[in-house]
Amino acid sequence: MSQAPLHHQSVRALTTALRQRDVSATEVAQHFLARSQAHPELGAYLAIDEDATLAQAKAADMRLAAGTAGALEGLPLAHKDIFVTKDFPSTAASKMLAGYRSPFDATVVSKLADAGVVTLGKLSCDEFAMGSGNENTAVAPVGAEAAAPVRNPWDTSRVPGGSSGGSAAAIAAGLAPAATGTDTGGSIRQPAAFCGITGIKPTYGRISRHGMIAFASSLDQAGPMARSAEDCALLLSAMAGPDPERDSTSLSAPAEDFSLQLNQSLEGLRIGVPAEFFGDGIEADVRTAIDAALKEYEKLGAKLVPVALPRTELSIPVYYIIAPAEASSNLSRFDGVKFGHRAKEYADLQEMYTNTRTEGFGDEVKRRIMVGAYVLSHGYYDAYYLKALKIRRIIANDFQQAFKDCDVIAGPVAPSVAWKIGEKADDPVANYLADIFTLPASLAGLPGMSLPVGFGAGGMPVGLQLIGNYLQESKLLNVAHRFQQATDFHLQRPKGF
Repeated sequence: MSQAPLHHQSVRALTTALRQRDVSATEVAQHFLARSQAHPELGAYLAIDEDATLAQAKAADMRLAAGTAGALEGLPLAHKDIFVTKDFPSTAASKMLAGYRSPFDATVVSKLADAGVVTLGKLSCDEFAMGSGNENTAVAPVGAEAAAPVRNPWDTSRVPGGSSGGSAAAIAAGLAPAATGTDTGGSIRQPAAFCGITGIKPTYGRISRHGMIAFASSLDQAGPMARSAEDCALLLSAMAGPDPERDSTSLSAPAEDFSLQLNQSLEGLRIGVPAEFFGDGIEADVRTAIDAALKEYEKLGAKLVPVALPRTELSIPVYYIIAPAEASSNLSRFDGVKFGHRAKEYADLQEMYTNTRTEGFGDEVKRRIMVGAYVLSHGYYDAYYLKALKIRRIIANDFQQAFKDCDVIAGPVAPSVAWKIGEKADDPVANYLADIFTLPASLAGLPGMSLPVGFGAGGMPVGLQLIGNYLQESKLLNVAHRFQQATDFHLQRPKGF
């Protein structure tokens, strides 16, 4: 292991050092716990339990000493607070679930635990994963008395992206070497881009959704976030795999080692460049960084190929019909009866429902529930919801047509770098428009990832999006890894962290 501090070490370096007994899991956990508590200004963590974390670390040390270590034994990792956990509160950053303790772990959590991961705590996110800036959290972060947005370590006046903003900020600031995230319409890729880290949303169904608090069931997908593609490959290998007994949408594709193809040549690789991703909506600084990254790929032997994704603009209205419709159904379970918040004052059952949901849900969640209920209502179901489903299929077909001419598709993750906190608070549509480049892959269920490729206005990170065909995560990770071998953008860190 290099002489760099522990929080500058990669997942690969940490797991190697732990296995070689250069450092103990307890020492590593203590280091990251101390860093997390030393930077409350970022608002990244919603829950930390030192006793629970150190107990897991000590158990990992025992397995390391006994030679029964898992692939990621002793590695500290934090979970987005959308995954339920036995040892930590599971709130989805909402008043509706404030203080809730799950009786079981999400499959993602248990699979990582089986690999030896030590949980550092739970990370902030937009409430029920609904947002693009991590400004919609309703639960106070560790060290704060009131709810507060997560701040981007590169510039604390800016958002870290959402909804997995806590995960991205924690990794960028060295408060965790890796984290879990979820991506419904770009919620892994966009915060990864805004915070200068790497994140991948695998093919829909690659990772079990069991124990992941649902937003939009046909879109939600878990994925790893870390500094590099290599780190993400190691994490994804532990997270992926079928879960037919607990998640009926889980794919039967077996678990695999996604790191095995990381050093393949890019000679002859065809990178599709959609004209629709490079129109008037993209800011000049982002365009410059993306163009430079594509030129670097040409130096590595890849060939740029023009492709068309003609329904890109339709992805926004389609997504914001389908996702709210599914949210209105999924969130109907939060009514104050079985678990979660219940209003203290009500005269009858109907008023209990109304008061509970009024008090428990934030504005953005209420907005999406209302939109979803509307498009599913009598007289509008055919006009909006069914039509959106048909266009969704056409968007997926557009990708398959494009993949006839290319191996992967590349473009920007977002039209701009991270914006100022509060800048779009009064304009939800502006937030929605920021997702235009990430939504198509989500609607099609395709794997997509973000990797840092430069800096734009204000010295803020810019991310390149790579999209692959179904179940081609290994290819995507290799394409990203080869770029990161030739550049050092993924090694850049915010000042002071």
